[in-house]
Amino acid sequence: MPSSEDTQQLTQSRQRRYDIDWLRVLAVLLLLYFHTAAVFYQGDLGEFYIRNARSSQVMNSIVLFIHQWHMPLFFLISGAGTWFALSYRSTQQYVQERCQRLFIPFVFGTLVLIPPQVYLRLLSDSTYDQSYWQFYPKFFNGIRPHGNFEWGHLWFLIYLFTFSLVALPLLLHLRRLDAPLRLTLTNWIEKPGVVLLMAFPLAAIESLLRPRWAGFQNLYDDWANLCLYVLYFFYGYLMCSDARFGTAIDKHLGTALGLALVCMGLLLSLWQSDRIPDRAYSLVYMAYQGFRGCNSWFWVLALLGLGRRFLNFNSKLLSYANEAAYPVYLLHQTVLVAIAFYVVRWNSGIATKFWIISTASLIVTIGLYELLIRRFNIPRFLFGLKPIVQQPSQPTVASQERSS
Repeated sequence: MPSSEDTQQLTQSRQRRYDIDWLRVLAVLLLLYFHTAAVFYQGDLGEFYIRNARSSQVMNSIVLFIHQWHMPLFFLISGAGTWFALSYRSTQQYVQERCQRLFIPFVFGTLVLIPPQVYLRLLSDSTYDQSYWQFYPKFFNGIRPHGNFEWGHLWFLIYLFTFSLVALPLLLHLRRLDAPLRLTLTNWIEKPGVVLLMAFPLAAIESLLRPRWAGFQNLYDDWANLCLYVLYFFYGYLMCSDARFGTAIDKHLGTALGLALVCMGLLLSLWQSDRIPDRAYSLVYMAYQGFRGCNSWFWVLALLGLGRRFLNFNSKLLSYANEAAYPVYLLHQTVLVAIAFYVVRWNSGIATKFWIISTASLIVTIGLYELLIRRFNIPRFLFGLKPIVQQPSQPTVASQERSS
């Protein structure tokens, strides 16, 4: 039976977490700059839709650095949000909300927002000369890399939607105060260093699965990412279930940040010296991937700790950004690709192009949100936002007197 302390910890965990809100907003904003840097990136992570003629070592380092922890942080934050979502919704309401919040924007975005990106990628090749309307039916001819169809940056939505529904029985079980797994973890997390050791399962996934599945997000044959991100999702869910997780994060902030900086420094030196081992089930490559897995967790842990220390406050800006973040996430890459398509042709330096693309993309994306989405219920529905409910007008004193 759970003790009164357990109940108190659970009650505290249901309070609004402004630090999580801020981390989510900042992660979405950072995604825009990450994708801008990808225009100037050249390396093993693949090619962006639009590429500048010259790459940049600085941009390569930015992309590699952010790539280490950005999506893990997104999935952890999503797991945290799932804990709160199940706190005040029935199972049926939760499933309905996940469909409205994730699946509908995914379908809409895949049909409307992704095709322009693919078209501009083809158009950047001077040999392609068809119009967009000629191209659109061909978007459905084959799946990338053997065809045009893909879901681009919206892969996150379909993965999260899958996790949210497939894992629902376990998520509901973990909400019980007497759930053995949750009790074991919450008692264990209080011990010194244990929160750091949560890196080991992540490292094991990277070591054992990454040599086989490099990371093509097609959902059905992407077991390294599936296992890695669902574990981050559960970590986020559990961390909001009990205040003792937050206490452990606070206590280990300095250690986590120090380990993150050291690990990232070693990885950057490997990347810059081009000494990354070839992908294979070899001891050296598996050790490298395990090291990457630890590094990612240390960064996520450090960011959570910094957020708890410096971002646990509300503001009007947060209230606005909290709602805007999701449409900005959905829209930003289409806008960015369209702007980059023209800017990369300019005779300007890489830094100038970077700031022009990122700044213009941010302004246009927020402008589209303000003008076309925020105030209208149909676009809000397509972009996963709650409808605007018109408040009934209150009768005036004069009208009350007439009615009487």
